[in-house]
Amino acid sequence: MFAKLPQTLTAPFGLLTDEAKLAFRSRPQGISKLYTTRHIAETDSYWDQYFTLFDTPSDVFSLISTHDIRRALLDSPENVATLIRVVTSRLFNLVSDHTFPSIPPTSVASYATSFMKTSSTERNATKEVLNSLRVLQRVLPVVFEVEGESNSFELEVLWKKVQVDEDEIVPTAPEQAPQFVIEDDDDGSESGHGSNTQSQIPQPKRTKTLPSLGEKLFTCINDLLFCCGFSLPTKIQVDHYKINYVIWEKGVGSTTDSGPNHAYDSNKTEVLRLLLVLLSRQIYIPPAALFTHPSFYTLHVVRKTPRRDVLTLLCSLLNTVMNSATTNNMTIASVAGKVPYNHLVFKGEDSRTALVGMCLQVLCVLLDFQSGPARDIVSDSGDATSSSPTAQTNAFRHFLAKLHRTQDFAFILNGIIAILEQQLAISNNLLPGSRRSVPYVPETIVLFWKIIELNKKFRAYLLDSDKTVDVLAYLLCYSLEIKDKPQQHGLCRALSYIIQTLSAESAFGNKLSSPISIQVPTKWVSQGASHGTAGDFMITSVYSIIATTSGSLNSIYPALIIALANAAPYFKNLSVVASNRLLQLFTSFSNPLFLLSDESHPRLLFLMLEVFNSVVFHHLSDNPNLLYAIITAHKTFEELGTFTLTRGLREIQRVQRIKEEQASQAERDRKDGPQQERVSVESAHQEKSRLLKNESDPAFTIESTSFSGEDLEAGLGGHEQTETRPLTSLPSENSPTTSTSTITATSEKARGKMKARRSLSSDTINGDRMAAAGIGRNGFLPTQEWVTSWQQGLPLDTVMLVISELLPKIQNLQAGRQKANSAGAITDFLQSVTLTDVLPPAPVLYPRRFMWSDASIVWLTSLIWGGVYVHGMSPLGIWNSTNVQLFFVKHTQPQQRQITDTMSSVVGGLFSPTRQRLERSSNQ
Repeated sequence: MFAKLPQTLTAPFGLLTDEAKLAFRSRPQGISKLYTTRHIAETDSYWDQYFTLFDTPSDVFSLISTHDIRRALLDSPENVATLIRVVTSRLFNLVSDHTFPSIPPTSVASYATSFMKTSSTERNATKEVLNSLRVLQRVLPVVFEVEGESNSFELEVLWKKVQVDEDEIVPTAPEQAPQFVIEDDDDGSESGHGSNTQSQIPQPKRTKTLPSLGEKLFTCINDLLFCCGFSLPTKIQVDHYKINYVIWEKGVGSTTDSGPNHAYDSNKTEVLRLLLVLLSRQIYIPPAALFTHPSFYTLHVVRKTPRRDVLTLLCSLLNTVMNSATTNNMTIASVAGKVPYNHLVFKGEDSRTALVGMCLQVLCVLLDFQSGPARDIVSDSGDATSSSPTAQTNAFRHFLAKLHRTQDFAFILNGIIAILEQQLAISNNLLPGSRRSVPYVPETIVLFWKIIELNKKFRAYLLDSDKTVDVLAYLLCYSLEIKDKPQQHGLCRALSYIIQTLSAESAFGNKLSSPISIQVPTKWVSQGASHGTAGDFMITSVYSIIATTSGSLNSIYPALIIALANAAPYFKNLSVVASNRLLQLFTSFSNPLFLLSDESHPRLLFLMLEVFNSVVFHHLSDNPNLLYAIITAHKTFEELGTFTLTRGLREIQRVQRIKEEQASQAERDRKDGPQQERVSVESAHQEKSRLLKNESDPAFTIESTSFSGEDLEAGLGGHEQTETRPLTSLPSENSPTTSTSTITATSEKARGKMKARRSLSSDTINGDRMAAAGIGRNGFLPTQEWVTSWQQGLPLDTVMLVISELLPKIQNLQAGRQKANSAGAITDFLQSVTLTDVLPPAPVLYPRRFMWSDASIVWLTSLIWGGVYVHGMSPLGIWNSTNVQLFFVKHTQPQQRQITDTMSSVVGGLFSPTRQRLERSSNQ
């Protein structure tokens, strides 16, 4: 009875397979042979272990290090070339073999039977295919890194074509009818290497060029993505042809759905990961060479892939992403993911989440690629120039731009909104940190940007739908959520450009009067974010992003303020909070320390004035709250009209003196704490002396403004918002001043007399120059000529006309009524006011659209690949320890998650560090 049982149970049960894996690292016949033995033959049995030893992707990435591959490339490069050839050859043969894909066990009995089998001759073709993919994923990034901008090794191994005599024509599978057709004007254009029909006319001594190894690898990847029994259900297999190019799920171009399958999703993820590794060749090129050294791999995918394959793959990836938030797949992983704090106990992600994330990454990379011959074609249309992709430049961008069916647009928009809504619900959870954030929200936002950029019909559909306000709210909420995370500031910048793109459309402006329908997280309710119209929410959100980021997001200020300027002609019935936020932004932008610190800062002031002007010209009586706020802050506008460098520097110095006095006073209070009574008496005398001194100074009088903007100080570098107004006129630039040499030559007695009656402008030249040198950033030195150049161009006339007309009337209303009734009377008056006879005609609207440039394309490419790199760091570390050149990789120490303490209190302290230490000590 027991004679038939195997003598050793190591291999079938897999209980001791770690022994063979450890031997692969330590024994001479393992990985070390790759770089210690030269010229290993392709037929050597050494290569077999690369197909049978590994069980998971983690096995490959842990047993084969980047150091091993890098050393082999330096000491034995021919072995690395042989490894790539052997692995790809085995992969090609397995895909066409009848034993692939292997039928997975479907029951407990079949699992038990497979365990009891001891014969090593039975091959697991699916496992060998997966290991082939994994080995290539591990080897190729190191090859790309070592090669850098040189392509000699890759050209020889992967892209070398061989010409052979064509003696016979190999029959191929019949061409399938396309499942989804997009009308295209370029029907006669090149559609890929697989679309050329081979001639059946026999010709003597005819030669043909075989496809290179890289071309065959991409063809094999496409086949694996649509292989029945491996990535698709076997029920859709046609006859004996297991490769069936059908769209994976229902959605764009398909109404059928094969249903989710854990094994198929996992296999798709493995194949897409290899595709992403091949496309990652461009991250090893410096940004300056991104356009001149395009990646052969990405060029082949976007320009040489047959149209059928492009359409099927594009729709499959899109549908998988858009169905991710609405799937009804009730798996253990999906149910467990909804348990609070479950992600702190069980690491990793389910196969469906991994597949959706991989689909998004591949989509973003393919739709973003514009390098070399894949650059969009620039065309002149009237006064403006535009660029658009073609089937010859980038087929994926081209066919995405060709989508036109309304049901497809609705499906895509609903899918994107569902993902953003899912993320917002997690942020709005009653238990903070109880659920893991959606890991692919950044890629979803980039994909949305690409769709509205490439497909004008989809953009029009979005702006005409009733979901425009929801999309705006979701984007702004996510910006507020990530604004304090430095690693997400690149995404904040992308969000600001998306909002600017949408704001340039008139249909977007017409939606701003609609109310916000989504549930805004309570942490933003206190800022007035959950009340009012979409315009109110847009203004308060922009204010919060700028005011609470300590100047770390100053690169996105222009895009956000431009979005406000684009939308300003459509603002109606702005709330009191939104109106005050606009004035606080204006007050802070007009602060001298902010204005003089950078050459581009006056542009923000110019844009804020445009916001006020647009409201005045188009909806004056519909915005009484903003109009009243402008009139209340009239002194800020008046002082801006007479702003000079000297006045700005004096204000900065005065504010600095006040801060120094406050700091020294705080230090004295800290040191003399026990003697508080004596200090309070002395402080009172000091305060009295200081006030008398200020009153005796005829130059300045301190006045507080209505919009101090204290919460905006951090956002603009901690500027003091107290305004100063000169009561005496400043001397002209040409007036004579006392020179430094004269002061030096005078006697001490004369110098004391001069100090007593020194004029305000005695140090205008040298003092202002020295003070300005300490204000500007990055070597910028503000001058009076520079101040005059932008100060005279500020569009202040419209606002000053409004102030001059309405300020006296408001003052009369306030003087003639009681304080309780004056507010209502002023509001009624401003709602009925018309200034058409005073104001000039409204200018033509010219919205500022986001314009792509080489620098912005390189930036977005770096942002996309940076996100891909970070996702690949865990758990595999695909690109770890490789010399990436497209962007800078900064490694930081991981910080302990603060939510662990919260979880400890929820689950009874089972996971508290103190308890774990006590258990370890008791076990010892």
